[in-house]
Amino acid sequence: MASEYNEFIEKDGKMVAKPQTKAIWKTFWILLIITVLEFVVAFSLPHHYHILKVAIFVGMTLIKAAYIMGDFMHLSQETKGLFWTILVPIVFIAWLVLALLLEGGFISTY
Repeated sequence: MASEYNEFIEKDGKMVAKPQTKAIWKTFWILLIITVLEFVVAFSLPHHYHILKVAIFVGMTLIKAAYIMGDFMHLSQETKGLFWTILVPIVFIAWLVLALLLEGGFISTY
């Protein structure tokens, strides 16, 4: 566990964990900024850049997923091997879903 979670303060004669409001607000702002960027991409790029939009959305989604995994699941405090053991299969699953969606349209051509 990270040292930031091991800090305690005394409250009403009891030792309680130090509040993590700064870390919570940091997470909120990072995820909000990425979400706002997704909206900017969605509404500013013309429709004929559809493949570029999808690529940007997949990339931003993977960035958000990695950040959420690291922060909410506390994987950022674990070894990097465990982090990558969880992230790499998620990337392959996302790639599989994207490939199936793109290739699924070709079934009707046969």
